[in-house]
Amino acid sequence: MQADPSRFVDGIVHEPTQTEEGGLDLTVAEIYEVTDPGRVDFGGGELDPAEAEPHPSEKRNDDDDYEWWHLDAGQYLLEYNESVAADAPADRRLVVQTRAELLARGAFHPTLRVAELDRVPLSVGGAGLRLKENARVSTVVGLD
Repeated sequence: MQADPSRFVDGIVHEPTQTEEGGLDLTVAEIYEVTDPGRVDFGGGELDPAEAEPHPSEKRNDDDDYEWWHLDAGQYLLEYNESVAADAPADRRLVVQTRAELLARGAFHPTLRVAELDRVPLSVGGAGLRLKENARVSTVVGLD
């Protein structure tokens, strides 16, 4: 039997909307640009994280409550509003995939099996993407 993934996720912005199509949609909190490369070696003794800075966002209209990111084609890091709940089973992984709405607009991230909702690489193609704060970008489709 498949467990309800929302039981294992904290920080859900609006559960009725995020669970209306099955699974649990994850929302974007921040977009980052990698500004300085990280390092990966064979043994792990020289691992260094990449430096990243928030990508600028802006309101479309002065009276808007939320901002938009204007993303050119390229690579970004996506940070979610949601996190894995502290009481989530340590032996289970969330299976996270890109929402169809993002795919149809030329953007995607890899399908992941994760114990934590860390930043995810986001690829934007073509003419770019306009992405609104709190947009639903990924779906937890199950637990492994």
